[in-house]
Amino acid sequence: MVTHIVLIKFSGAVTDAQVDKLIDKTLKLKDEIPGIIEIQQGRNFSNRSQGYDVGMTVKFENKQALENFGPHPKHQEVVAYLKNELGLEDIIVVDF
Repeated sequence: MVTHIVLIKFSGAVTDAQVDKLIDKTLKLKDEIPGIIEIQQGRNFSNRSQGYDVGMTVKFENKQALENFGPHPKHQEVVAYLKNELGLEDIIVVDF
């Protein structure tokens, strides 16, 4: 199993509805992209967040499933929403 961790920082203010839409779109990926075992995403409430607003974890069957995830059109739709609608400032990704 492979775990994919993502931390997201927005460049400006976003609404709760926009974040809810992001979370909804992200959680649907489990049913749209093969190889995803589990996916979780939520708002960061830690005071140690260094400005990161949202966290996500995805568990994949294997490394190949993770590699297929990145370019998948449904994943790219979420990435486009992050960049174009929410103003993505920074992202940290850890895979293990």
